[in-house]
Amino acid sequence: MRILLIFIFTVVLISSCDSRTPQEPTLDEKIGQMIMVGFRGLDVDENNSIYDDIKTHHIGGVILFDYDLPSKSPIRNIRSAEQVEKLNAQLQAFADTPLFIAVDQEGGRVARLKPKHGFPETLSAEMINRLNDTDPDSVENYLGRQAALLDSLGFNLNFAPVVDLDLNPDNPVIGGLQRSYSSDPDTVIKLAGKVINALRSEHVIPVIKHFPGHGSAADDSHHGIADVTHTWSKLELRPYRILIREKQVPAVMTAHIFHAGLDSTYPATLSEPVIRGLLRDSLKFGGVVFSDDMQMKAIRSYFGLRESIRRAIEAGVDVLIFANNSVYDEQIAEKAITHIREMVERGAISRQRIDRSYNRIMELKNSYLSADQNPSD
Repeated sequence: MRILLIFIFTVVLISSCDSRTPQEPTLDEKIGQMIMVGFRGLDVDENNSIYDDIKTHHIGGVILFDYDLPSKSPIRNIRSAEQVEKLNAQLQAFADTPLFIAVDQEGGRVARLKPKHGFPETLSAEMINRLNDTDPDSVENYLGRQAALLDSLGFNLNFAPVVDLDLNPDNPVIGGLQRSYSSDPDTVIKLAGKVINALRSEHVIPVIKHFPGHGSAADDSHHGIADVTHTWSKLELRPYRILIREKQVPAVMTAHIFHAGLDSTYPATLSEPVIRGLLRDSLKFGGVVFSDDMQMKAIRSYFGLRESIRRAIEAGVDVLIFANNSVYDEQIAEKAITHIREMVERGAISRQRIDRSYNRIMELKNSYLSADQNPSD
């Protein structure tokens, strides 16, 4: 399979660089690569909406969940290892350009592959830190097994590790869920580096999160604005700075936090000073930037769909995630692509801006979906 992907990517990348070739991707195809969506189904075929999203709208990625929050149903995408492997193969077979097939498999409370579905027990970030103090070899073995499991199931992207500092133990979405390795940035760097290395060794793309740091927040951005204006510290940038400098980071996920000192109007995902200024220019990150879920209340309740899409792209986000697990909208991919195309056509977003994201996305896919080379940034 991966040998075939190498050939496909070679054709696509050549076409994207040579305007004379007939294989030049269309504007819609380029825009589609900037969209990742969640969907319902343990098994999919041509009658499922995700088929049209992939085949007709050319979306670049999908994300799987084990629980459907809008309907409060335990039936979503994950039931067993055999079922997930088959589902991911079905999804990949629909695609002309191979998909990012993503999951949030951090461990502990945030693990979509749960023991009740036959998967191994996982460790939270906090537990990994404790274990690493006494038995670092077992931590590396555990992380290697986790990465190999993802690869065996057909996942090629994991939204992990979390590099938020545990600055507020009562933080309902980070410290309160044991998702942070430590309040010490150097401990976070060391342990996140182990996770990154394990994932990369299995050709699974690691995505560090949540930039520029969610650890000091008192609120959950799933449910509204998390204002860190008076709690955030520049220390929270250290894991990003060091890991990026050591060229270990192919992708970063944004946070929907608000910091008036960084941007007096917009949360980080929609903020040009935060994404383009701080992440791209100051920290010199040239990889792919993923938004956090654009349907979370921190975005959905304060900004319209068109406005939030425009602001995120202008800020420097490459892939917009619509997880369809806060609210559910089968047409969200088509709506997002239509909005982006219309904004490009009227000049609100430049074609060059779309090309920059498309090229970064394709470079990342080409680097990781290959069995014959080591992942590189």
